[in-house]
Amino acid sequence: MILCIGEAVIDMFQRNVPGMGDVFLPLPGGCPYNISIAIGNLGTPAAFFGRLSQNFFGNLQVKRLSDYNVRDDLLLRCEQNPILAFIKTEEGRQPQYAFYDEGTADKLLSINELPLLPPDTSCIVFGSISMCMEPIAATIESFIFKEAKNKVIAFDPNIRPFMIKDRDEYMKRFFKWAGTCTIAKISSEDFEYIFPDTKPDKAPEKIIDLGARLAIITLGPQGAAALLRRDDGNVIKAEVKGIKIQQLADTVGAGDTFLGAFLVSLDRKGKLSQSEIANLGEDDLRGALTFANKAAAIVCTRYGAQPPSLEEIEMMA
Repeated sequence: MILCIGEAVIDMFQRNVPGMGDVFLPLPGGCPYNISIAIGNLGTPAAFFGRLSQNFFGNLQVKRLSDYNVRDDLLLRCEQNPILAFIKTEEGRQPQYAFYDEGTADKLLSINELPLLPPDTSCIVFGSISMCMEPIAATIESFIFKEAKNKVIAFDPNIRPFMIKDRDEYMKRFFKWAGTCTIAKISSEDFEYIFPDTKPDKAPEKIIDLGARLAIITLGPQGAAALLRRDDGNVIKAEVKGIKIQQLADTVGAGDTFLGAFLVSLDRKGKLSQSEIANLGEDDLRGALTFANKAAAIVCTRYGAQPPSLEEIEMMA
């Protein structure tokens, strides 16, 4: 079972309604939340842990987890409202975000609210804006450091610069998180923020140097690459090209789906453990990257984070 921990927000998607102009449609979202539903929809056991509101927005979030086969028995329901993330999309541009997070359910997660880890947990996923807010960032950090010896830890920084109040402090903690995790997946936009003076093709090497076992960089239409430091001392690299799609809707949720699908690909082959990952071959990496790339490409043809089924991915050439 793969456990995703962090924020579950309400994404307010910009839509044009004839006679009204632009309006915003509320849909459940958030990086770790989206990763969990991507995993669940692909048939791999998944759970989400976080604080969800008791109001109708929280009910909407819980229902979506259920609809995508994600365990919700670890959820905490509370009186605070969820984070609202307004998303403006324009053709040819990355989505623009505005977050409203003061006093919200997600960010108030404390250490004494951490769950007992289910015994069938093989992997824990964390990252995104959860790691820019307190006390949730310190809570997740403590949880990850405790479990890193025995579990696969997957980290997706999913950086939103406007959420980071102190870049130097964030970077100090980022280096610790990257050095603790088994798998680090970053986008080219993340890398530009983390290492602004380094070319993106050096991203996996930089992340491996920090201590991660496996580093992945997603490059949008240009594809993705991974670098693995094996137990035998060898470092192997795999690359896949981007997938052409007929019609781009938006890219919301594409990176979340990519990581979820990558983990599912390893899990389906019995390779989602620290020992198995340490001995992956180039073909293993390329296969997982290809599977994840297909899943992300499908999401880009849909509005919002709507992950594909296993059958949809297998039907792609």
